[in-house]
Amino acid sequence: MTAKVLKRKLALRLKRKKRVRGKISGVASCPRVSIFKSNRTIYAQAIDDVTATTLAAADGRKLGIKANKDCAAVLAKEFAASLKAKGIEVAVFDRNGYLYHGVVAAFADALRENGIKL
Repeated sequence: MTAKVLKRKLALRLKRKKRVRGKISGVASCPRVSIFKSNRTIYAQAIDDVTATTLAAADGRKLGIKANKDCAAVLAKEFAASLKAKGIEVAVFDRNGYLYHGVVAAFADALRENGIKL
């Protein structure tokens, strides 16, 4: 893709991100679960927006996984375990401007399967 197309795609994602973030917010009892994906890996973190702190995080690079649906489920399982260790059962899902499809949807579904209410 050309630089112009990539710039446009990023601008549209950031526009969607602002629109989504305007509607949701996380607190300590119900944090915001934000996902970031690149072409190589995926990252997730639970954020308390009131105090601006990260409560839990999961890094796909540290687990040695790639950015596909199967690996998103593995990352979600690890992330759900860290959330449960902190006593968090309910969260708000922030898709971070990505379409709810593919890796993002697989991550959210796997979180639900592992006992986190979204």
